[in-house]
Amino acid sequence: MTEPRNALIKQYTELLATEGVKVKFSQNSLVEIAKIAYTVNEQTENIGARRLHTILEKLLEDISFEAPELTGKDIEIHREDVIEKLGELVKDEDLSRYIL
Repeated sequence: MTEPRNALIKQYTELLATEGVKVKFSQNSLVEIAKIAYTVNEQTENIGARRLHTILEKLLEDISFEAPELTGKDIEIHREDVIEKLGELVKDEDLSRYIL
């Protein structure tokens, strides 16, 4: 998620930076994102790393939508933020099948 030159985390960070929003992911948030991707892939169709894209999209949708109002802000994503935003979706297998 972070190592390759075109890693998803880097892509989303740069995308939001174009709106003047600085987003940083804590290490524990990255671990939680990976766990969720693994869990949803196990529960539903295994689409591999593509699942990370849908998870990040869902996780950051509010920030992306509100980006013009958040210009100049620094936002750090923590494990708790990931659980708050995605936890219920992961628990509901039917929802995660169609949303994540």
